[in-house]
Amino acid sequence: MTTEVTRDVIPFRQAVRAWFGISLQTFGGPAGQIAVMQRTLVEEKRWIGQQRFNHALNYCMLLPGPEAQQLAIYVGWLLNGTRGGLVAGTLFVLPGMLALLALSAVYVLWQDTGVVTALFAGIAPAVLAIVAQAVIRVAKRSLTHPLFVAVAVAAFGALTLFRAPFPIVIAVAALIGWTVHKLAPQVLTKGNGHGGDGGPAPLIPDDALHHAQPSWRSAGKILAVGLLAWWLPVGAVALFLGTDSVFTTQGLFFSGTALVTFGGAYAVLAFVAQRAVEVYGWLSPAEMVRGLALAETTPGPLIMVVQFVAFLGAYRDPGVLAPWAGALLGALLTTWVTFVPCFLFIFLGAPYVERLRHNAAISAALTGITASVVGVIANLALYFAEHTLFGRTFTWVWGPFNIQLPDLGTLSAVAAAITVAALVMTFVLKWPMLRILGICALLGIGTILLP
Repeated sequence: MTTEVTRDVIPFRQAVRAWFGISLQTFGGPAGQIAVMQRTLVEEKRWIGQQRFNHALNYCMLLPGPEAQQLAIYVGWLLNGTRGGLVAGTLFVLPGMLALLALSAVYVLWQDTGVVTALFAGIAPAVLAIVAQAVIRVAKRSLTHPLFVAVAVAAFGALTLFRAPFPIVIAVAALIGWTVHKLAPQVLTKGNGHGGDGGPAPLIPDDALHHAQPSWRSAGKILAVGLLAWWLPVGAVALFLGTDSVFTTQGLFFSGTALVTFGGAYAVLAFVAQRAVEVYGWLSPAEMVRGLALAETTPGPLIMVVQFVAFLGAYRDPGVLAPWAGALLGALLTTWVTFVPCFLFIFLGAPYVERLRHNAAISAALTGITASVVGVIANLALYFAEHTLFGRTFTWVWGPFNIQLPDLGTLSAVAAAITVAALVMTFVLKWPMLRILGICALLGIGTILLP
């Protein structure tokens, strides 16, 4: 027997406090961010069941843009309706936006972020331990049949060994899930439930119906409001500062990139770097690398690096504005057009996706995607580990193989030591996440005192 999800599954203030706590822990790119939400929402607070969480994640993986932020919006919408989605999505990016904004100003003023870099150098190894724990837990809960284990391994191998395009990996996984539904439907029923860990049932059961009724009328309203919110600031800067201003160019360019970031930020950053450096001249290649490093070590989605790009570009070509005013406007406008589409995609599609949960064929396709997502997260975790523990990586190509490998001679002894400490605190001592992050941050700061 199914139940209906009401508009406020939990008190709104309680949800706001929880999302604020999550927002302070969103390090480590998509893998780390999904890990934080998995641990907090599914395992600790038990606000949402594992299958429901996976279903939402599957939809978000199909969308352009940062999937972790979209997942936060989706779950926030499930818990508290539209205002819940708005708060969850906004808080998810707010700490990272403020942190990178401050670091961009520090970079312009002093070209030096040594102390801050040392701080985040301690946090990054802690995130590795959190991500490792998340991959294990998500795999245990999601891979309920050997076939799905094989799909996860195949997805990891395709991304890691062959650099297969992300959309193709997801599409093949969906096709496998649909085929299993047609040929061996009993496989899909094995291991269902909210996690099978013996804990209390989640507040949103996996089979609960959502109150939202999808309709063309409501979709039209959401689309109109979303497009107006998205494009009104771009139109305003074009009207008041000129269509040839750097602000209009940035608004249009980054609005476009928001629509093509399938597979996460890594899939589009090469394109952004090429255009920003070689075509628009907003910053140098070395500065693009520094901006990426800052974005990787601050909370929030990695695509936030576009804010750093826009800050420098607008600071150096502010037009009629003062440089600092131009930099602030460019950074905020770019952040706006990058993340507002995420809210539009979720609010527009989530009511339909919720109803499709009861379509056996589509649910089966999404189950295949669930399995591949484990491999995707593991691939992102490997990428993050290579760039945390080693100073350089290189690409090894042999026939169909295209593998990114670390330069073993650039292993950071400090990062390795902090990683081992974080793993012990996570798996042996089982300390809370915030305590682990705090201790590792202090260890990172301590490295600047070393000779």
